[in-house]
Amino acid sequence: MNQPTADVLLDTDIGSDVDDALALGVLLGSPEAHIAGITTVYGDTLLRARLAHRLGALAGRDLTVVPGATETLSGKDVWWAGHEGRAFPDLATEPVRDDIAADRFLVDTVLAEPGASDVIAIAPLTNIARAIRLEDRFAPGVRTLYLMGGDFGPRAKAEHNIVSDITAARIVFGSAVRIVVTGLDITTRLRIERDGVETIRAAGPYGEALAREIDGWTGFTGESWSVPHDPITALSLLRPDLYTTERGTVEVTDEGLTLFTSDPEGNVDLVVDADVQAIAEQIVARIVRAQGL
Repeated sequence: MNQPTADVLLDTDIGSDVDDALALGVLLGSPEAHIAGITTVYGDTLLRARLAHRLGALAGRDLTVVPGATETLSGKDVWWAGHEGRAFPDLATEPVRDDIAADRFLVDTVLAEPGASDVIAIAPLTNIARAIRLEDRFAPGVRTLYLMGGDFGPRAKAEHNIVSDITAARIVFGSAVRIVVTGLDITTRLRIERDGVETIRAAGPYGEALAREIDGWTGFTGESWSVPHDPITALSLLRPDLYTTERGTVEVTDEGLTLFTSDPEGNVDLVVDADVQAIAEQIVARIVRAQGL
């Protein structure tokens, strides 16, 4: 049931919540996904880029990583900054591409073969919005944008990736890009429990590094388990058969709430249900497999 081989661009604020690193692990452990590049966003994006490259190297991969926008389009301050990468020594030695802006890299990669690249956005949407603004052909040139963001449940609240840059979110949802979005109402149904964390820890240097990041995040939250928001979104590209979607449009309010309207002509496929047990198993299995590909 896997998707055909796809070129994937990952846009991430890796280094905050551990789930960005888990999503990268899912992609690294998926032979049907070719990581064409990674862009980092939100805060110290150079450090985030070096961390992404280091994690890839631990899995035996030399990834192309481009530091992106440090500030939001909305002007909202960056949340919980300054701790990223503390578990990794000598990150300054990691090579990243600093010869090109992240929005230009996204545009050039997509337009090299329009309709061939998927984008996974698991962070505030500043880089994606800047790419849309930079080049009119970018949005229709993306095959699909897989987005972790919003909350579409009956007691919805403003979700981090949306509320951190409402201006950018409005640009993205209002564009011509086709979007598959997974919100908190779905992702919070799933946990990686301690046994899953220990399975990841035993999976070589990459697994050990991820487990340390999980330990740091759970130390911050005070919980013994991790909610894998971002890898759930990554897997929606790789195993769409595990997800149920509804077509429509999304409006972002001034408070950062995401309002979905059903519309067969809309540009958004909202995930409304998912096989959470199978998804959890797939996440752990693919992260474990990342070390051997």
